Amino acid sequence: MSKNNLSALQKVLLTGSTVFGLSAIALVATPQFFNELLGLASNPALEWSMRMTGITLVALAGNMFAHARKGSEDGVYLAARVMMFSAFALGVLTLLLPATLNWFTILYAAVGFSFSAAYGYFLFIKKKLTSSLEPSKSNGTRSGQQ
Repeated sequence: MSKNNLSALQKVLLTGSTVFGLSAIALVATPQFFNELLGLASNPALEWSMRMTGITLVALAGNMFAHARKGSEDGVYLAARVMMFSAFALGVLTLLLPATLNWFTILYAAVGFSFSAAYGYFLFIKKKLTSSLEPSKSNGTRSGQQ
């Protein structure tokens, strides 16, 4: 995989760690407000659950940051694959909330799907585009050309 993809994936991981970090702060500090944004009826049990989710997001954001800054190349690619599926699942689960969809739930799901798409693009699509433009080692032509 090209270094361009590695650098791009590190940037996506860093951006994701910031977004998850901000979500974590909101979940821990103001779970009732976050529940209201999601269209959920808040209660002490749900607020406690949201705080627990927020603490888990602190760990996830920290791991994303650590992989982006200090992880090996293989570690970055593994973290990106895990996050591609996790971000997609976050989008799906957000749309399946037991509440009426509103602007925030749609936006929150879109953020998850956008991160999943960014990881997928830099893991799979850009790699193929880049490799198809590289000169072939055997005869000097571009890959895929005769």
